[in-house]
Amino acid sequence: MMHLIDSHCHLDFEQFEGSRENILTHCQQLGVKDIVVPAVMARDWGKLLSLCAQSKMLHPALGLHPLFMSEHKAKHLEQLKKHIATCQILAIGEIGLDFYLPDHDKKSQISLLLQQLEIAQHFKLPILLHVRKAHDQTISLLKKVPVIGGIVHAFNGSLQQAKQYQELGFAFGVGGAITHPRATRLRSLMSKLPHSSLVLETDAPDMPLVDRQGQRNTPENIPLIMAALAELRNESCDEIATFTTANCKRVLNF
Repeated sequence: MMHLIDSHCHLDFEQFEGSRENILTHCQQLGVKDIVVPAVMARDWGKLLSLCAQSKMLHPALGLHPLFMSEHKAKHLEQLKKHIATCQILAIGEIGLDFYLPDHDKKSQISLLLQQLEIAQHFKLPILLHVRKAHDQTISLLKKVPVIGGIVHAFNGSLQQAKQYQELGFAFGVGGAITHPRATRLRSLMSKLPHSSLVLETDAPDMPLVDRQGQRNTPENIPLIMAALAELRNESCDEIATFTTANCKRVLNF
């Protein structure tokens, strides 16, 4: 039986209320044995941690997401440190920079990311990165505050940027976007990156596959993403399963 990992899935979101148990049972049958659940806001950490405590399949990551800057307070960084000291956290995430939004505050985002990188560095934890329109800035911050590595979720940068992330210990999340025929640049990128740098992810309930637009994405779609990546790279599903799972375990210290 294959062992697959969804390296990025928001199973704590309300879209999954009432259906989580069925989803997890089906995931087991499909070979999706581990699911990493990253946080986006401090107010949801309690719920996320208690959800992950209920199943050995679920692994929590805690962090403050750049899209919710108005929600974050200085005290949340202290709370983050306390949680890391008392709970089994797999990674710091989802954290990063998002300069895609028209009214983003670069300065605040950079400050928040730096503080979270310092926490990750102190506790020797990997990170889960969300980056849009800010790869060069993120790479430069990672060089200033090096961490033990992690995953760049939904990576869609250049090969040159990918090389720099790899040198810093990062792998790249491959999700439903590769199933979209129009995503030619992304598909080309994912066919060229080395085995050692790819992991599977859904970003459920977001990032649906091409034939499931408007539907809730779920970790049950990991085998479909694996199959799409296998076709794209002209490799077998077994090969994809083996190296993506090994990479995820390595970068996140499973």
